[in-house]
Amino acid sequence: MAKVAVMMGSANDRPKMAKALEVLESFGLEATEHVLSAHRTPAAVSSFARTAREKGYGVMICGAGMAAHLAGAVAAQTTLPVIGVPLSGGSIGGLDALYSTVQMPTGVPVATVAVDGSANAAVLAVEILAVHDEDLAQRLHDYRARWA
Repeated sequence: MAKVAVMMGSANDRPKMAKALEVLESFGLEATEHVLSAHRTPAAVSSFARTAREKGYGVMICGAGMAAHLAGAVAAQTTLPVIGVPLSGGSIGGLDALYSTVQMPTGVPVATVAVDGSANAAVLAVEILAVHDEDLAQRLHDYRARWA
C-alpha cells in the first residue's frame, strides 16, 4: 500500500498537523512526517517531491501558514495528489494561507481543505487511496458510518 507524506513548513506546525497523522495511523496507513519549507529549504522540497512516487508515496499532505507556498511547490514537482492544509496564524487568522493554497494555476492542482483541517486532509487521502483498495474502502465506510 502507498505511503502518505505529511509535510509542514515548520516544526511549529506539528500541533496543527498531528490530527492528520492520527487519522492516517487509525487506518493502518504508513504516514511519514517531514518538516520542509518552500522558502527556507526549497531544494529539499523539490527533491522530495520529485522522488516521492519512486519512494512509494501515493498522496502528499502539505500544511503551511501565512504565504503557504508548500503545497504549490510540491504540486509543481510531482503528479501525485497533493492536499493543502492552510494553517491559521499571522495577522489575518489563516485567510492568507487559504488564498495561497487554493489559488493554483491550471494544470497544477492542489486539493484544499479548511483552515487547520488536517484531519479532513487525511480522510481525503484515505479516499484517494481507497479507490483501488477494497479493504481500505470498507474501513473508510466503517469510519464514516460512525457519524451516520
